[in-house]
Amino acid sequence: MSPAHDDTDGEPLLLGIDEGTTAVKAALFDRALEPLAEARRPVATSHPGPGLVEQDGQAVLEAVLDSVAEVLEAAPAKAAVFAGLAHQGESVLAWEAGEPQPLTPIVVWQDKRQEGLLERIDPTVPARSGLPLDPYFSAGKLAWLLSHDAAVARAAERGTLRLGTVDAFIADRLGGGFATDLSTASRTQLLALGGRDWDEQLLAAFGIRRRWLPRAGPTYGRLGRLRSGRWSHELQLSAQVVDQQAALAGSGAVRPGEAKATYGTGVFVLARTDRLARAEGLLPTVAWAAPGEDGGIGAVAYALDGGVFTAGALLEWLAGGLGLAADVPELTRAAAEAPDSGGVMVLPALAGLGAPWWQPGARGVIAGLHGATRPGQIARAALEGIAWRVADIVEAMAAHAPIETLHVDGGLSNDETLLQIQSDVLGLPLSVGRADTTVLGAAMLAGVGSGIFESVHQAAIGLGPVRTVLPRIGADEREQARRRWRGFLAGASVLP
Repeated sequence: MSPAHDDTDGEPLLLGIDEGTTAVKAALFDRALEPLAEARRPVATSHPGPGLVEQDGQAVLEAVLDSVAEVLEAAPAKAAVFAGLAHQGESVLAWEAGEPQPLTPIVVWQDKRQEGLLERIDPTVPARSGLPLDPYFSAGKLAWLLSHDAAVARAAERGTLRLGTVDAFIADRLGGGFATDLSTASRTQLLALGGRDWDEQLLAAFGIRRRWLPRAGPTYGRLGRLRSGRWSHELQLSAQVVDQQAALAGSGAVRPGEAKATYGTGVFVLARTDRLARAEGLLPTVAWAAPGEDGGIGAVAYALDGGVFTAGALLEWLAGGLGLAADVPELTRAAAEAPDSGGVMVLPALAGLGAPWWQPGARGVIAGLHGATRPGQIARAALEGIAWRVADIVEAMAAHAPIETLHVDGGLSNDETLLQIQSDVLGLPLSVGRADTTVLGAAMLAGVGSGIFESVHQAAIGLGPVRTVLPRIGADEREQARRRWRGFLAGASVLP
């Protein structure tokens, strides 16, 4: 952990918290967004049955408490600390007001348990919400908990039930209030397209009552205070946001027409738009919402979203599940050493297929195997499959918002082989930012909410690329590879 600068005593500091799928990260920054300290705590994920993906909500809260406590050791005693809380978006849980333990595990965004339930939901929901009926979103998960968990049903009868995303749970437990932000609400399927509050028609479709849900407010501003006996400082909660929207800010892609891709467990691509836009196969979403004069929601910035649900998770499965390598670094080294994929093709769909196809029942495919196939060629084909899935999304976005550069970040963005493949298949330069743009973006939005920065645009001015990756293949070779990929998708019954 880096020591604090001696001259920061009394100066405001920015704290980013990234409650991610695999780990909680916390980082402390000065007002120029230069890092002072950082900490990380891994978070375990369990798979108690087919299609089930869960986490322990109390363990996640403990990881937040510990990581924040560590970085606050670098904060001078008199410093005011403004915090931004980013979280894993669509994941949900249930708890009771005033009770220390959650009622349920966190149902993670990858979970598929509500597929059958969604078949019975009003078919007009996608048109009203702008989101397809897919297990990815929060509403179906919440409806499943209400209908299948006895403890949740009893809390509802007592009038003590609270349902929500992980940010609302953390904020509620730490004294920040039972609230979430509009970017999160736009991912639940309980917000009408362009709406600013929970929609009664959508609530009724999923059997959810407004009183069980957190207040939906602005993304940044004076949101509350977070306290813990483990912390040396009280935190002024100044931003609350979905992790991918935080990464959009932290990547510097804050103006309409700019896009980012975050490579982690999955890959999530967001492109800023100048208005609320509907696009076939993509998700219209709130990027962030400013506070209004009355403390409510003011101006809203929008984005288009598309997700590849399996990326880093595919590499972990190939290494650990299939035993192709001792670990992911060894697998990616083998991919780098392979001159080509030897005709192997991989569809990364271990958790179904997201944008722009939206097929939750899709399964992963490894094709083109032969007697001479080696692990490195399968590994390289996996990287190519991830890159082509991202290209599917960027191509769909480009029809609505031309993209000249893709900002990239996340753990897998450290892999040079993947980045070069990605640049080649897109035919675009990649602007590689800091590895942890989610925690940076959370702190950056907290700086806007606290008044350190006048706007999101001003906060992003100093965020330049660490490096740029340029394509190395020509248009003819790229188009030939694209036709091969689309033929593979057709053979895998993915294309409509």
